[in-house]
Amino acid sequence: MGGRAGGEAMASKIGLKAEHRVARFENIIPGILGGKMDVGESSVTDTVVREQKVDFVNYYVAGIQWASAAGKVVDPNNACGLKVAVQATTYQDTVELPAKSAACVAAGKPAIKKVSLDTQDAAANAVVLGQADAFSADSPVTLYGLIQLKGKLQTAGKTFEAAPYGMAVAKGASMAKAVQAALQSMVDDGSYAKILGKWGVSDGGLKKITINAAANG
Repeated sequence: MGGRAGGEAMASKIGLKAEHRVARFENIIPGILGGKMDVGESSVTDTVVREQKVDFVNYYVAGIQWASAAGKVVDPNNACGLKVAVQATTYQDTVELPAKSAACVAAGKPAIKKVSLDTQDAAANAVVLGQADAFSADSPVTLYGLIQLKGKLQTAGKTFEAAPYGMAVAKGASMAKAVQAALQSMVDDGSYAKILGKWGVSDGGLKKITINAAANG
């Protein structure tokens, strides 16, 4: 939700000052479990499996959105044999591309060549540099990448597999209710919508902030 700006606004609502720490995606939930961080906010999809370890305050709905180099048409449903960049350990890396690639092989077509990189920025830049044919990420990540790379990328296909995003917090902790109340206050006063608009990701905004949407629907 606007990254640093959203985190600072939320913390202010609770009466705290945000201290931001950059972490690899796969270290976010372990960091919360180990007490190294209080809230994890980095394009984390709320799933029933992840809810077994942490609670999620749901603040956005995102899908998967592919991007290709400007002027190059790529179809996510017909990507056999293409090189596709992703951030390592994300859903796209561990579930989406392996499933698509397996379907290609089963149909007698070339497998998708997955290019796994440490960050979303690196995956997007791989397309710009010609190291990959396309980039797959959660829709707000891709849409923000298009803005940052100023005309060097274009969307490839439409957004699919919509799912709730959540800010991860310790399981059963009071922090979940505090974050939920803070975010709902931001929705109600309009500051939430302004932040989404600034980053070009308004489409997935919510009117009601919930907890553990994956399990509770």
